[in-house]
Amino acid sequence: MKIKLIAIGKTDDKELSRLLESYQKRLSHYVKFEFKIIPDIKKVKNLSEDQQKEKEGLLILKELVPTDQLVLLDEKGHEFRSIEFSRFLQKKMNSGIKQLVFVIGGPYGFSKSVYQKAQGKVSLSKMTFSHQMIRLFMVEQLYRAFTILKNEPYHHE
Repeated sequence: MKIKLIAIGKTDDKELSRLLESYQKRLSHYVKFEFKIIPDIKKVKNLSEDQQKEKEGLLILKELVPTDQLVLLDEKGHEFRSIEFSRFLQKKMNSGIKQLVFVIGGPYGFSKSVYQKAQGKVSLSKMTFSHQMIRLFMVEQLYRAFTILKNEPYHHE
């Protein structure tokens, strides 16, 4: 199985980018991983929130192939403890899917069409974090999940 993480907009913070690259490199020892950045929508001042979500939604859906399983990072999604998340990933791998796609939406969330295409929603916390921080948290949690599955000493419980 391959895992793809899609996010809207680039990360401006060099330290965050460095940490993100570090965890991506670690994660690559366990699974094929791709991090795809969709450029920010231009001229958003003239768009309503719904119009912006629709434009972003089209770009997100363009990144998918019909066999992908889509999971949205959403504040109303299922919250996992790290061990539970590792089991979630194991079940996805056991199911034989080719690619599991996680998406971090734009500032206003997802369009209706993206919600309709999704097979699940995951929340990393009840708190709100910047879209740039969520990238790092998600890649770290993926890495943590694989170390749990391999019984490696990274996670302590």
